[in-house]
Amino acid sequence: MDNAIYAALTRQSGLMQEMQSVANNMANISTTGFRREGVIFSEYVAALDGDEPALSMAYAHGRNVNLAEGPLASTGGALDFAIEGDGFFMVETPEGNQLTRAGSFMRSAEGELVTPEGYRVLDNGGGPIFVPADQGRVAMAEDGTLSVAGAPIGQIGIYMPDDPNQLSHQAGTRFSVPDGTTPVENPRVMQGFVEQSNVDPVKEISRMIEVQRAYEMGQNFLDREDQRIRSVISTLSK
Repeated sequence: MDNAIYAALTRQSGLMQEMQSVANNMANISTTGFRREGVIFSEYVAALDGDEPALSMAYAHGRNVNLAEGPLASTGGALDFAIEGDGFFMVETPEGNQLTRAGSFMRSAEGELVTPEGYRVLDNGGGPIFVPADQGRVAMAEDGTLSVAGAPIGQIGIYMPDDPNQLSHQAGTRFSVPDGTTPVENPRVMQGFVEQSNVDPVKEISRMIEVQRAYEMGQNFLDREDQRIRSVISTLSK
């Protein structure tokens, strides 16, 4: 029965991670560009000595990023951009270039297009984008080409990870891309809009209830086993 306890404990650990993931999704329902995440479960099978059956345990070893497009919200901001379809903006961070769908940008004191954290937004060639001041409103074509007073100043880069399954959540709405990226051909970008979170609150609440019930069932099993073992020890000690 000890094996059953070990299996239940690994299951409880995975369910706890799933609950944390659901809670994080719920907390970011209103976060611009947030991507819903879920825990990936797998089965770990270990061979036992003798004629005992193999021990099967749950293993929560990673997270799956939901790349479904979120709804768009109109802001009217000249430096607010939203991607239609596949792709991410590329930003330069101290940890290297990272991807994000959060397109609420601003002009830095140096005249560069940056995120609210101050990270430079990169163009389709991987370089920074300089936005001139006091020369008129910034306009953007559907392919992401930026212009001021009719003069092009650059094209905002839209990239896809070479392996979407390897996206690693770093902070906020940013993801690292260990396997590299590829520019998106014929991207579609809208000016004056931002993409909202793709979290469905109804589905998240439903999932939270399912995980909580599963966790309670596992806890009840462990409590009964604890009582059984205590009872056996008490009987044998008399």
